[in-house]
Amino acid sequence: MKQPDKTRARLIEAAFAVIYRKGFKAASLSDILADTGLTKGALYHHFPNKKALGLALLDSIEQAIESLWLQPLADSEDPLATLKLTMLEAIAQLNDAERVQGCPLNNLAQEMATLDEDFRLRVAEIYQRWLAGVAEALKRGQQAGLVRSDMDAAIAADFYVAALAGARGLAKSLASAEKLDNCARALGWFLDGLQAVPKDAT
Repeated sequence: MKQPDKTRARLIEAAFAVIYRKGFKAASLSDILADTGLTKGALYHHFPNKKALGLALLDSIEQAIESLWLQPLADSEDPLATLKLTMLEAIAQLNDAERVQGCPLNNLAQEMATLDEDFRLRVAEIYQRWLAGVAEALKRGQQAGLVRSDMDAAIAADFYVAALAGARGLAKSLASAEKLDNCARALGWFLDGLQAVPKDAT
């Protein structure tokens, strides 16, 4: 990675840490720069303003969703097992603070969607891509006889992604990592309920 790209990546990484902790509006550029040792000149070379940095942060979040959630689904022969395993792995990767800080994407959606249309549209685009990836995987599971054929894959995808974001939000609001674990357990039950019944069991 070339030095300008490294600098840009450092700024986005620092922005993520500060914005995740404080929220977009409360996070100042000085806060973000303090974690990098870079100057405002370096920041403005890559981002003309705080909004541009925030939108770049959303690009980074989208890339994380792609690698953590969507690519494993695209490669999976058993979408229900992959959805459950990915959920558990994602939660296991969170440190104690992150378990009660909410979903980074949903945090930005809740804070900025009604304040800035560019943010709302970018967040919506990311969510739509996530929803489509889950729905497509469930449809493949239906075609393979692994997922119940009597349910709408798109609706199930809506519920799955909304439940993930809601679980993180509940844990944040109640400052309770236990609530996150409880919701993950219940979402696992939901996925179990989507399994196709073997023909010889009917």
